[in-house]
Amino acid sequence: MIAALIFDKDGTLFDFTATWGGWARSALVALARGDADLAARLATAMRYDPVAGLFAPDSTVIAGTTAEVAELLLPHLPGRQAAEIAAELNALSAQAEQVPAVDLPKVLGALHGRGLRLGLATNDSEASARAHLAGAGVADLFDFVAGYDSGHGAKPGPGQLLAFAGAQGLAPAEVAMVGDSLHDAAAARAAGMASVGVLTGVAPRDVLEPAFDVVLPDIAALSGWLETRR
Repeated sequence: MIAALIFDKDGTLFDFTATWGGWARSALVALARGDADLAARLATAMRYDPVAGLFAPDSTVIAGTTAEVAELLLPHLPGRQAAEIAAELNALSAQAEQVPAVDLPKVLGALHGRGLRLGLATNDSEASARAHLAGAGVADLFDFVAGYDSGHGAKPGPGQLLAFAGAQGLAPAEVAMVGDSLHDAAAARAAGMASVGVLTGVAPRDVLEPAFDVVLPDIAALSGWLETRR
C-alpha cells in the first residue's frame, strides 16, 4: 500500500512552460543588467528561446539545480561568483508567478484527506519551494519540503526521497515519487520507491514511459491510480 507521495514541483504541481517560459525573459534581462546582447547569450547557454518562451527538452533549467544553472551562466558573467548568481536566481524564482497544473487545493486536499502524507522534493531552493506552495495555498498540506540546498542532496540522487520516508517512519516501498522528468524517475528507482510520471512538464509520454512505473496526464489522476493498487 502507498502511504505517502513525494512530489516534484516544477512540471508536476505547476505547469512548467506556463510558469517559467515567460519568467525567464525578465530573469535574464535582470541577470544581464539590461544588456540585451548579454541576455541573448545567457538564453543560448540555458537552451531557452526567448521569442517562443520555451526551453529545449535538454535544458539544465528543467531538472537541474539552481547551482548548476549558475555554473552554466558563470562564463558569460565575468567578475561575478557562482554563489552570487545562484542567490539572485533563487530570489527571482521565488517571485515567479506559478501556474498550477491542476486545482492544487482540491487535488492535494483530497489526497491528504485520504490519510496520505505528502512531501516535496525539488532541485529549486527550499525557500523558493515554500514560497510557491504558500502562494498556491497548499503549504499546510505538506509534511516535508526539501530543496537542493536542504542538506539531502539533489535529484537524481535519492537523498531527498529517503529523508522524507525516514521522517514519516515509512519504508521506501510505501512511498511513490511523482514527477515529470527522468531525474525524478532515477531518484525514485535509487530510493526503491514506486514512480509516477506526469505530462505537465516538458518531456513527452514516449520519453517518460520507459522510465516510470506509470505515466498519468497530471496529478489529478493519482486518486484513480491509487485505487488500482488497493
